[in-house]
Amino acid sequence: MDWHLAGTQGNRHFNADAAASGTIGDTVVLALADGIGDTPAAALAARVATAAAVEVGLSPREGLLAAQRAVRSLTDGDCVLVIAHATPTGYRIAWVGDARAYTWNGTAVRQLTTDHTIAQYFATRGVAVAPRLNNIVTTSVRTATPATIGEVDSYLPTALLLTTDGVHKGLTPDRIASLLSHSPAPATTLVTAARGDDNATAIVVGRPETHPHHHLAAA
Repeated sequence: MDWHLAGTQGNRHFNADAAASGTIGDTVVLALADGIGDTPAAALAARVATAAAVEVGLSPREGLLAAQRAVRSLTDGDCVLVIAHATPTGYRIAWVGDARAYTWNGTAVRQLTTDHTIAQYFATRGVAVAPRLNNIVTTSVRTATPATIGEVDSYLPTALLLTTDGVHKGLTPDRIASLLSHSPAPATTLVTAARGDDNATAIVVGRPETHPHHHLAAA
């Protein structure tokens, strides 16, 4: 299975984004985390979470709970996290916070996840709030409960995109789709186009039925 990773530190003091991968049977496990804050503790939490998440093969939920145990073993630091299990038949996703997963069918991008943020909480209830509330998450790896972990599956023949908010907060779905359609290095193109101050990381996973191996390309 073909997949590509790209990331940038932006103008932050630390790169608190982290990614990890693993293979369990015919399943490729991918984890992408964004540390909460611009601190060494946030960066460590993200690295610890992703490393733990890809070691568990039962389900993305189990991977997230493993990441939580690992982060809670640290004195400080927290992160948001999205985990994908990519199989020959589709994708299984679990997440907390505002790291996202999208499908891409070659034409359109569809968001699979729903942000766990204060702004999204009110938006689903028809209430408009200040844009800054998009940056305040309501769940994280350290604080999540089993009931607040998000889960979604997709069994369509599409590509998969995982992003931290440094990518998607500056790019609309239509813009993401356009960039993916016209680039031989889509992950790098997305990160470059985001051009924000924040850490920005993207993983693009090719269609399982057409890409039998995996490949890593980091920017």
